[in-house]
Amino acid sequence: MSSENSENIKSCIILCGGKSSRMGRDKGSMIIQDKPMIKHILSTLNHQINEAIIVLNDEKRIAKYGEFINPQEYAYNITFIEDEIKDKGPLPGIMTGLSNITSDYALVLPCDSPYVTKNYIDTIFNEIDENYQAVVPYHDDENKIKTSEPLHSIYNRNVVKSIEDLISEDVLHIKGLIEKIDTKFIPIDNKKIEKKEFRNLNRPSDI
Repeated sequence: MSSENSENIKSCIILCGGKSSRMGRDKGSMIIQDKPMIKHILSTLNHQINEAIIVLNDEKRIAKYGEFINPQEYAYNITFIEDEIKDKGPLPGIMTGLSNITSDYALVLPCDSPYVTKNYIDTIFNEIDENYQAVVPYHDDENKIKTSEPLHSIYNRNVVKSIEDLISEDVLHIKGLIEKIDTKFIPIDNKKIEKKEFRNLNRPSDI
């Protein structure tokens, strides 16, 4: 796809390939306020994006999610993709998603963050700058990388090679990626971006 066309497309990658070991069950399909957790995110994305790539860890989970996610309910395209590299954390999931988007950039979100708002989606997409390969929110000026939120960030698809290199070196933490690429950091200051956006549900006690 030409950059002229891809610039007009907003993509989102939703990561659902984790083991959910702390929760003890698959998080994306857990019922939160009467519907699966991932559907809260899908509803928020409605009329905000053009395509969503949902990355799952195997065909069995793809089939499971296909039972309760009806793409026709949403005003954007939904594609289920199997993670290329299993059980290596979110970095391979980001790589898999970026390899399948039709735009130049994608917002990455985990399936266990149902509190992300339309305002956040608008705000972070508006921060895209072609001089940078990523847009990453952070909490503390003194240490942007350490306090960053790389799983609620935007990445250019041209970072796939950087991810492949990190995986080959068995460097699997995402902050290793944002150290390596040209990253634009934006503050989480409870003004443009609020801290509550990043609350996620990892354990049963979080619900």
